[in-house]
Amino acid sequence: MRRSAPRFWWEGGPAGVVLAPFGALVGFVAGRRLRQPPAGRLSIPVVCIGNPTVGGSGKTPTAIAVAGMLRDAGRRPAFLLRGYGGRMAGPVVVDPATHTAVDVGDEALLLARHAPTVVSRDRLAGGQLAERSGADVIVMDDGFQNPSLHKDFSALVVDAGVGVGNGRITPAGPLRAALGPQLDRADALILVGEGARGETLVDLAAARGLPVVRARLEPAAEQDFDGARVHLFAGIGRPDKVAATLREAGAEVVRLTAFPDHHPYSEADAERLLSEADRDGLDLVTTEKDCARLAGLDGARGRLAARARPIAVRLVFDDETAMRARLARVCGAA
Repeated sequence: MRRSAPRFWWEGGPAGVVLAPFGALVGFVAGRRLRQPPAGRLSIPVVCIGNPTVGGSGKTPTAIAVAGMLRDAGRRPAFLLRGYGGRMAGPVVVDPATHTAVDVGDEALLLARHAPTVVSRDRLAGGQLAERSGADVIVMDDGFQNPSLHKDFSALVVDAGVGVGNGRITPAGPLRAALGPQLDRADALILVGEGARGETLVDLAAARGLPVVRARLEPAAEQDFDGARVHLFAGIGRPDKVAATLREAGAEVVRLTAFPDHHPYSEADAERLLSEADRDGLDLVTTEKDCARLAGLDGARGRLAARARPIAVRLVFDDETAMRARLARVCGAA
């Protein structure tokens, strides 16, 4: 289970300084991986949507938006991901009717609602399976730092509200590797939302000639939360961001219960959430990823799944035409 990100990652503090030598070691190893040539290449284009930090950037909604653009252009996209939190090593095509989050992870189940999805710890083998299954373009959700598969286009997604935090490498900070080498190997920086911390990256990107693509998350149009009094629970990287989205949709977030990222809900968790909602007279709301983790369970968790209302979000690019043109060039060149 992935733990919640420590506060000092985003707000600074002495812990980051103390852990900096360990971050330097992680950065050295990660830097070597970044410099490795890809182990293999597919005959179809590969678009990678990654992030420079650990968790919570809006990477999965970005991958879904990109796949939608490719499908609108007449392509047959398939998602490829490791399947974090799932027990299956793959490669396997995800079947939401038979697979659970325990099998393939919550992100894979969410992605499979939008396009064929392959889970594989070996990215090359997974890409080959997707290609044999009929895909003519791969959209990787994560895997930017993984050298096993050649990427024709790689975008780094950053939440503008938090940027890269204290700028240190895990465990001293949220970065997966040193920021400079990651930017050097990217083809675009996707900045989601607004915030001064995100704006500091614009100059760094400009110095490298790296285009900055701006985007935002918003509630799906078919949802109505206006006037709702809710108890939001979420096991994701930035639950406060979901709370802000709910408020923008007109809801009053009376209570927020945050769990670690990819949290596997227990019966006790479910009983407590149901009891608190009954006591306070609140609607239970959670994310689509959390719903995926609760799907197919019985007992209190099954009751929680039936009662919790998911908030669906979508990513919208500020200049959608430019993004579509960029993807068309990538597919044409590949």
